[in-house]
Amino acid sequence: MQSSYNLWLVAISFVVATLASYTALDLTGRIFLLASARQRHAWRLGGAAALGVGIWSMHFIAMLAFSLPIPLGYDAATTACSLGLAIGASYLALFATTRSRLTPRRLLAGGVLMGLGIAGMHYTGMAALQMAPGIRYQPGWFAGSLAIAIGASSAALYMARALSNDAQRHVVRKRFGAALVMGVAISGMHYTGMAAAGFAPGAVCGAAKGVDASWLATSVILLTFAILIVTLMLSRFGARATFLASAIARLNGQIVRLARFDTLTGLPNRSTLTERIERALSGARRQRSTFAILFMDLDGFKTINDSLGHSAGDAVLTAFAQRLQQCVRAHDTVARLGGDEFVVLAEHLGSREDAGALAEGVLERMRRGTWTDSQPLQVMPSIGIALYPHDGDSVETLLKHADAAMYEAKRAGRSTYRFFERSMNEAATRTLQIQNALHDGLVAGHFSLHFQPKFHGGGDSLAGAEALIRLHDPQLGALTPLEFIPVAERSGQIVQIGYWVVRETCRQIRGWIDQGLPPMKIAVNLSPRQLLQPNLVATMLDIVKAEGVACEQIMFEITETVAMQDAPRTIEMIRAFQASGFEIAIDDFGTGYSSLAYLQRFRVKQLKIDRFFTNGLDEHGAEGSAIVSAIIALAHSLEMDVVAEGVETESQLDKLRSMMCDEMQGFLLGKPVSADDFGELLRGRMMAA
Repeated sequence: MQSSYNLWLVAISFVVATLASYTALDLTGRIFLLASARQRHAWRLGGAAALGVGIWSMHFIAMLAFSLPIPLGYDAATTACSLGLAIGASYLALFATTRSRLTPRRLLAGGVLMGLGIAGMHYTGMAALQMAPGIRYQPGWFAGSLAIAIGASSAALYMARALSNDAQRHVVRKRFGAALVMGVAISGMHYTGMAAAGFAPGAVCGAAKGVDASWLATSVILLTFAILIVTLMLSRFGARATFLASAIARLNGQIVRLARFDTLTGLPNRSTLTERIERALSGARRQRSTFAILFMDLDGFKTINDSLGHSAGDAVLTAFAQRLQQCVRAHDTVARLGGDEFVVLAEHLGSREDAGALAEGVLERMRRGTWTDSQPLQVMPSIGIALYPHDGDSVETLLKHADAAMYEAKRAGRSTYRFFERSMNEAATRTLQIQNALHDGLVAGHFSLHFQPKFHGGGDSLAGAEALIRLHDPQLGALTPLEFIPVAERSGQIVQIGYWVVRETCRQIRGWIDQGLPPMKIAVNLSPRQLLQPNLVATMLDIVKAEGVACEQIMFEITETVAMQDAPRTIEMIRAFQASGFEIAIDDFGTGYSSLAYLQRFRVKQLKIDRFFTNGLDEHGAEGSAIVSAIIALAHSLEMDVVAEGVETESQLDKLRSMMCDEMQGFLLGKPVSADDFGELLRGRMMAA
């Protein structure tokens, strides 16, 4: 019996096959985004229904495109059965594709089962015609249709899995291309199966009075397109919703991590450390055991951070954090509190000695260890240790006491460790009181300046003075510079205090000049922290100009030790000061480790001999005199003036005169006096002249 096709319905069947294939690929990517097993199962069922309807519609529309010279119809029950087979085959495809692992064996098994399901759907749909006599199938074409069904199914499973990641580049374009290939394969399977079908002459369709073919074609086409388009829309909307949900989940995870871990080093932060110490406290109370808190601060870190920049400082902190984790035990907690402060929580210790051994091990590894990054360590920690229960029974107390012990380690020479002792609380309290006094001193005017006269070599002619800061706090009383300057240096308050000293010195100079007194050169000490300020010279210049004082009347003193810490940078700083009209002196000469080459390149105005060598003129006789004489000769050869500090005896004065020392200062010649008294001294010298 001769057959024919409606080409419009054939084209529509191909479009449906392609759309169904694209829906399958999109659903696969959607299901992979779901974290819940229950959600995956629900989407597999819904997707199988939509995909099954699409595949079945393609076959059924293609069958509706087929016509014979006899009336045709379709049995409703058999047609429904073919639809069920299509949905079942689709569920099998989605299940196989969205498994955690698609092995070649699973791919082959899934392709065979799905292909047989689709072929079964096709031939069941053909049986819905209820032809009499029955349809005869040519074995070769029949086998070919099965092979195409299995091959197309396997290819579909493979492509669906390969294109399941929505994050791929051009994934929509790739899925559309794959959907065209799958549409051709599915259509090819159908029309191969139709080519296998033979209809006997005079055969009759038993279902001719069943469902009307024209009405059925229109209904199926419209319903199928609606179902597939709605499924695609839900899939895309669901994918975006799932992506948004997963993004929110990741964001929440990042927020939690930010709240619990340090962003720079990845170590637990203060909050997490507090929780772990509280947990350690509970466990130690139950088991009556001991644990230790090791509080660490990096020596010299502020110098690196201020001179080389924050990026270099961050690199040092990151490297130290990684190395510290390698230096402690695997179950110890390493945390960063902020800045350059680190804490190790060491649990399950047998004794105090175990904590000391752990701290010593950290220091030893930091000194001599070889590291994978092959970078010099640059910094060493000072470590303070507090033990539970001996040194405290709360998080706050243990951290406070470990911190106090760490400061004691710094005072003991740095790069060492100290156990907490009760007396340290007093030192920590005193340090805090001094910090408060320094802050209040700037605000309330508790600072004052004294001026120690400097005399020319003969000892009679006034050469200038050195400005010396004093602090008198209402509660603490008079504080010596030896007590409050180191605290100001560590806390950073020394920077603003140093600017105050220069400003006040200029005001006093301006006041003496306004009184008609002769201008005097005043020496002002610069601290290590001040020298790290990038705008130091410009700020000093602004202060001097604002007070109406000539730069030549200010001489800045830098200690030899500080000058040699970064000699090339010191040279740049000296040149900048000199270019602005200021003079520079090297203070405490002989106490550090100077390089004569750098001393020559400094080209400063003065060298100040430390009082240790001045005292040696009396105490060490000829040897002491030889050293001072050599320093003076060296300075003069470099065209520098020499100032001897700490002149307290007539014999020292006489020897310095004989050595041609340029200037001298000390209690023998003049003690530090207030600005008013120094003004009177100037007035008396002027009248005497």
